[in-house]
Amino acid sequence: MKSQTVADARITRWWWIRHAPVVGDGGRIYGQADLDCDCSDIPVFAALGRMLPREPLWLTSNLARTRQTAQAIMTQRADEESACTPIKDFAEQFLGDWQGLPREAFFAGRRPQAGSYWFGPADERAPGGESFIDLCARVEPAIARLNQEHAGRDIVAVAHGGTIRAALRLALGIDAQTALAFAIRNCALTRIDHVALADEAGWRVGFVNFYPLG
Repeated sequence: MKSQTVADARITRWWWIRHAPVVGDGGRIYGQADLDCDCSDIPVFAALGRMLPREPLWLTSNLARTRQTAQAIMTQRADEESACTPIKDFAEQFLGDWQGLPREAFFAGRRPQAGSYWFGPADERAPGGESFIDLCARVEPAIARLNQEHAGRDIVAVAHGGTIRAALRLALGIDAQTALAFAIRNCALTRIDHVALADEAGWRVGFVNFYPLG
């Protein structure tokens, strides 16, 4: 029986980018509220453009801030003119009744979480909304489907902090609560590769939360 080599692997390279900073939130929780983002920091988008591969598949969520960020990056790549495919399942966690609440007052009334960058524990469902576990349950099947449909490609996915934490949870095989310990900065890049062989598949994490201007 022939042994498998690196040449036999189908490697799908995921380049995850969190959207640019949101404007107009007024210090309030926004979740899936469709707010614009600030794309004025041209050096950041130029640096991201230099890091990304040529002719990738461009994906965003269905929210405007991810499309605006992707367009800002493509504008800095003179040879790049690609359509972005929106993936609704890549939207940020729907925070239900929490959306629109002042952040400062919200956190003042809650117990601090020592090991988390999120609004609540992974299993806490926002009233009328989702938990982080719910978010993982829609993000991860979408990633699996895209791995099959676009095996071996470079995929640039401009998404959200929660979405990228869900991708890391999948890649590392960790529980959802542990995934909330990752910091995901606006415009930071996270690289995750899916490696598929004939009889097994796995993930490699290249880097997490890399900000292109240091």
